[in-house]
Amino acid sequence: MYSNFHLTKIILLIPALSDRIALVMKKDLHPEYKKAKVTCGCGNVIETKNTVGDLTVEICSTCHPFFTGKQKLIDTAGRVDKFKERMEAAEQIKKSKVKSQKSGSSKKSNSTETDKSDIKEQLKEIKQEVQDETTDEK
Repeated sequence: MYSNFHLTKIILLIPALSDRIALVMKKDLHPEYKKAKVTCGCGNVIETKNTVGDLTVEICSTCHPFFTGKQKLIDTAGRVDKFKERMEAAEQIKKSKVKSQKSGSSKKSNSTETDKSDIKEQLKEIKQEVQDETTDEK
């Protein structure tokens, strides 16, 4: 048996049959393709066709940074300002540490010796705990 596609080919190839045979097509199969307006948040209106109808978009080719070459910074809840404040605070902390290291270079040598002895004591304590745990497991 031939499908509709094959019958269409046969009908088109033989002009005498195309006058006598009419193919029945399904109605209301495809949605309506109508004119529509796409409205951007910047005010630009683009006329096109689609099956949905009128659309509203936030960004289009006239206001998108890729096409305009301009960076558009959208700051929600002051995130950029908060980030800049944190960066400034970090820079101030770094500067204060550098100043304290320059002024107290002789004090640093004494403090490093005490830090080393503290670290050695902590290592001894950790080794003792590990030994205690291994003896308890046996």
